[in-house]
Amino acid sequence: MEEFAEASGISRPTVSKYFHDPASVRATTRSKIEAALEKYDYQPNIFAINQNRKLTKTIGILVPFLADPFFAEIVRNIEQSCIKAGFWPIVFSAHGSQSAENNALATLRSLRPAGALLAPLGRGSDLDAVRHFAEEVPTVVFDSNVNVGEAFVGSNNFQSVDLMVDYLCRSGEPPCFFEMPPVNPNANKRREAYIQSMERLGHEPKVVQVAGSGWEFEQIGLEGGMHLISERALPSDTVLCSNDRLAVGLIAAACQKGLRIGHAPGCALRIAGHDDHPWSRFTCPPLTTVSQDYTSITERSVEILFDLIRGEKPKGDRPEILFDGKLILRASA
Repeated sequence: MEEFAEASGISRPTVSKYFHDPASVRATTRSKIEAALEKYDYQPNIFAINQNRKLTKTIGILVPFLADPFFAEIVRNIEQSCIKAGFWPIVFSAHGSQSAENNALATLRSLRPAGALLAPLGRGSDLDAVRHFAEEVPTVVFDSNVNVGEAFVGSNNFQSVDLMVDYLCRSGEPPCFFEMPPVNPNANKRREAYIQSMERLGHEPKVVQVAGSGWEFEQIGLEGGMHLISERALPSDTVLCSNDRLAVGLIAAACQKGLRIGHAPGCALRIAGHDDHPWSRFTCPPLTTVSQDYTSITERSVEILFDLIRGEKPKGDRPEILFDGKLILRASA
C-alpha cells in the first residue's frame, strides 16, 4: 500500500481509508484512487488488512458437508446476504469429519472474522473446540442445534414431522419411520416427533433403523432399503424417511426391486421425506416432503449475526428461533 501511495501521489492514510470504506473519501479523491488502481493494477491483500483492523469484514461459514445440495443452497443464500452487506464470506466444510471441523475452526479463528455462522456436525463435533471458538468470535448456530453461540436458528421439526405424519395417516396406511444412526440433533428430534405424532393419532410407532455411518445418506438408504425389501421387513407400505437424501436411496432400492412407488392404484409403496432437498422434485416419482424455510432461516441467522457484530446481543438467554415447515405433495406419496 505504501508503494501504491507513492506511485499514485495519494497519501497512504487516504488510500487506507478508501479500502475501509470507499464512500468515506471525497468523490474527486475516490475517482483519482480508482484511476490509479486501474493504471497500476493494484490489489490489496485483504488478509493483511484484516490484521490491522479492530473489526474485519470477514464472515466465516462452516457446514458439515458442502456436497449436500441442502447446505449448498443455504450457503448460497448466506453468501449473497453477506456480500450485499459489504462483508467477505469464507466457506468451510467439515466433510463429515471432526478433525476437519476443528481445523476449519482454527483456520477461521486465525483470520480474525467479524463473526461466524456455524452448522456443526452435531454428534460428531468436538463440542469443547466449537464452544471455545464461539467464546472468541460472535457466533450464530443454524441447522444443528448444539448448545454454543449466541443464538440458534433452524426448523421446527416437531411441527413439520407432525404435519407429514398427519397427512400420511389421513391418506393411507400409517407410516413407519426409516432412519439411519443419527449424525446430528435433527435426526433425533424427527424420530421423537414421529413417535409423538403417531401416538397422538392412536397408532403404534414403527421405527426402522438401517445400518450405516457418515454422510453418504443416499447409499445408506439404497443398501438398507434393498435389504428390507428383500426380507419383506418393512412394517408398513407407507414409509416416512428421516430426510430426503435417505428417501432418494430408498426410492432407488424400490425401483431396482421392481416396486411401483406412489399413491395411485397398483402402487406397492408410498415414500415421503423431509427437507424439500433441491433434488427432491426430480426423483422418479417426485418426492412428497416437508420443506424447510431456507429463506427465513438464512435471513434471520444473518440478521442476528450482524446485530452481534454491532454489539447488540439478542434478548433472552440464547434464543432458539424455529421456522415451521410446509407440506409439499408430490407423486411419491
